[in-house]
Amino acid sequence: MKPFLRTQLERYVQRLEELDFLLSREDIMGDMQQYRRISREHADVTAVAGRYRRYLQCEADIAAAREMLEDADMAEMAQEEITSGEAELIKLEDELQRLLLPKDPDDARPAFVEIRAGTGGDESALFAGDLARMYTRYAANVGWKVEVMSANESEIGGYKEVVLRIDGDNVYGALRFESGGHRVQRVPATETQGRIHTSACTVAVMPEPDEHEAITLNPADLRIDTFRASGAGGQHINKTDSAVRVVHLPTGIVAECQDGRSQHSNKAKALQVLQARIQEKERSERAAKEAALRKGLIGSGDRSDRIRTYNFPQGRLTDHRINLTLYKLLAVMEGDLGDVLQALQHAREAELLAELETQ
Repeated sequence: MKPFLRTQLERYVQRLEELDFLLSREDIMGDMQQYRRISREHADVTAVAGRYRRYLQCEADIAAAREMLEDADMAEMAQEEITSGEAELIKLEDELQRLLLPKDPDDARPAFVEIRAGTGGDESALFAGDLARMYTRYAANVGWKVEVMSANESEIGGYKEVVLRIDGDNVYGALRFESGGHRVQRVPATETQGRIHTSACTVAVMPEPDEHEAITLNPADLRIDTFRASGAGGQHINKTDSAVRVVHLPTGIVAECQDGRSQHSNKAKALQVLQARIQEKERSERAAKEAALRKGLIGSGDRSDRIRTYNFPQGRLTDHRINLTLYKLLAVMEGDLGDVLQALQHAREAELLAELETQ
């Protein structure tokens, strides 16, 4: 194991002892917010320290087996133990490297996935609908729950804009690199001469704010409008002014919702999305400053970046950030996103590990 990794891991063992002591104190037990924070850190540190202890035990077992090699009667068994132990060491070191990588505290949170039609008119709106279906199918495959927070449907199908709330294990961590420009190349359903068109959508993935850490919105900074909902929804949705639009005056950020039956529920959903958009704006500004100092492999997540091309005539998906090309486009559009998301995650881990080695 590289010395810098061993040094980092020894710090985790020391930190675990400190956290064990903190969790035993009565004053910590009485402060639920601090107790939750320390408990979360304790769980993360325990996972790392536990694997490191297993690594050290494995090293000791190999050392003991090497001493047994001198005994002719035990040599064969000792060599088997050494071989299996060395294989386990390689596996454990790989696990520990991944566990040591910096974690975004938002990774475990639910996420809002905002999809907007861009260049390409009706075809772009249809593609936005395809993307929404792709993420919804993937969510169903992995056991996540999807809720439509707001939707502005196109006249011929698809969406001009749609916002999904996705809840489950590690949603934001898995989908965070989907933010950016998504380009599609195909023959539109409205094309009569069989020509291939290029159009685009933007996707923004935003973590749902933690209710304990969410920014406090000043009512004086908000303009809340109600209006009559449009689109599908039956007679009720067209007869009441239940749709809500909220404008954050200092930033000009807007969120609206018209999918709920009541004005109260639509207002609550719109405020949720508004908070996420404000926090995402702050996050993007921080990422832009960091990107000015160093160019990340995955990029800042700026939605103006063209991150991926979906080429239907060739059945090809290309992620331009990591030079990934897959010839299984139809399966991906049906929700088979696992290979893409995993490749992006591994690329990010490799980048973080390289940074860790320079510290």
